[in-house]
Amino acid sequence: MQALLSAILLALAQDTLKTDKGDLTIIPIHHATFVMKCGGKTIFVDPTAGADAFKDQGKADLILITDIHGDHFDPKTLAAVRSPEAMLVAPAAVAEKMGAERGGVTVLANGETAACGDIRIEAIPMYNLTPERKNNHPKGRGNGYVLTIGGKRIYISGDTEDIPEMRGLKDIDAAFVCMNLPYTMDVEHAADAVLAFKPKIVYPYHYRGKELSDVEKFKSLVAKDKSIEVRLLPWYK
Repeated sequence: MQALLSAILLALAQDTLKTDKGDLTIIPIHHATFVMKCGGKTIFVDPTAGADAFKDQGKADLILITDIHGDHFDPKTLAAVRSPEAMLVAPAAVAEKMGAERGGVTVLANGETAACGDIRIEAIPMYNLTPERKNNHPKGRGNGYVLTIGGKRIYISGDTEDIPEMRGLKDIDAAFVCMNLPYTMDVEHAADAVLAFKPKIVYPYHYRGKELSDVEKFKSLVAKDKSIEVRLLPWYK
């Protein structure tokens, strides 16, 4: 009975997408940190929250870091989960902060691409538009990412507002979209952007609870377009 309950709880705490390479499993860790597994490959996105948070996830084949802030770049967690075999992709600003540990980092600027086996990685802009927030995330410092995995295009927003580059995205199968003030954007702007680029599935993340971002309101706003499915995951356990 305990084993069955554990299996049910695990299933509720993650999500699955169908791809040409089999199931892509999405495992939320915390806030902006998550794991994806597909076709024998494991991807860690913005690994934070300590080594114990990844103890059941195996070794990463690919690690993506979006920006320099501590909820995305945590040197201690990164050192604990990074193996010599893992491909680490980060913007230059992150690599510079790594100092002597930057060896082997694949540095991507906005618009550049790389590959990890059959996974295509495209770095795209993430930045603030509002004048009073521009110093939080200046254009060109951090990366959002679009990954192509098993024929599916997965968008990871990083810390951004509803920038033209987000609104102009095409053929996105699943999107992870941030929404928290004062650092990124509110749910209204996030929903408006999602309605513009029309991902098939969207996961709200990076929101820190209803007191800062009402994801149920976001879901209701996006519901104007019945072709977009909002899926809520347990980011804050």
